[in-house]
Amino acid sequence: MFSIPGKQAISMTDKAASQIAKLMAKDGHQGLRIGVKKGGCAGMEYTMEYVDAVDPLDEVVEQDGARVMIAPMAQMFLFGTQIDYEVSLLEAGFKFKNPNVTEACGCGESIKFDESLAPE
Repeated sequence: MFSIPGKQAISMTDKAASQIAKLMAKDGHQGLRIGVKKGGCAGMEYTMEYVDAVDPLDEVVEQDGARVMIAPMAQMFLFGTQIDYEVSLLEAGFKFKNPNVTEACGCGESIKFDESLAPE
């Protein structure tokens, strides 16, 4: 686990926590698991999925009724990330403000991380 005592691995804005809590309550999910996978034009993409059971290896962050689990392989890439929920005229969705990202594609869906974080 990539944690600092007294500091959560990620943070959520009030809007993100509220939206996650609503989604959890609507369908009875235990939370939202976030991770990363290879793909996209910049090399990596975020993943999000509803989960009905907490994996003991997940890093769990709870705030105002929202629960986010960070998949084990993604913890080093997501440490320090802030999750927000934004609504515009054309779209609504979660946005990641990640200090570990060095590049992002124009659509913001594909990212590249600091290469020092990559496992050897």
